Amino acid sequence: MTPDILPIDDAMRPLLSDFFRKQWGSSQMVSRGVVHQLDRLPGFVAMSGQDIKGIITYRLDEERSCEIVSLDSFDENKGIGSRLLQKVVDLHQKNGWKKLWLITSNDNTRALHFYQKRGFRLTNVYWFAIDEARKIKPEIPLFSEDGIPIQHEIELTYEG
Repeated sequence: MTPDILPIDDAMRPLLSDFFRKQWGSSQMVSRGVVHQLDRLPGFVAMSGQDIKGIITYRLDEERSCEIVSLDSFDENKGIGSRLLQKVVDLHQKNGWKKLWLITSNDNTRALHFYQKRGFRLTNVYWFAIDEARKIKPEIPLFSEDGIPIQHEIELTYEG
């Protein structure tokens, strides 16, 4: 069964808060030194019945630049992450946002592959930014599951 993609609404926020705590250890994410409260951001959820199959969150700043803050997909290789991402890309194109971008960590090779395949290009590396982010969110691990030191933020920008 293909999950439904629904906009995040206030009724979902407690469920999302619990979900982010279980998935990430916290409902906070840090990128470029900014603390994001994931369960308060706009976005979309892939739902199959009562089960969350994926979530994307984003924030739009006053300059109409949109940062994708998080993207999670739990049934991999079924197009859920792609469908969620496309919802935000569609909003970007429809609303004429100035920029669509995201940050990932240097160890996240799957994300780097995923986003580049979908029109995002590497635009910046922020050396040792994650070392700084740990001062705000100490639960960020030092190493990935496969032993890569997690230290740098990599920015990708949508170029369609």
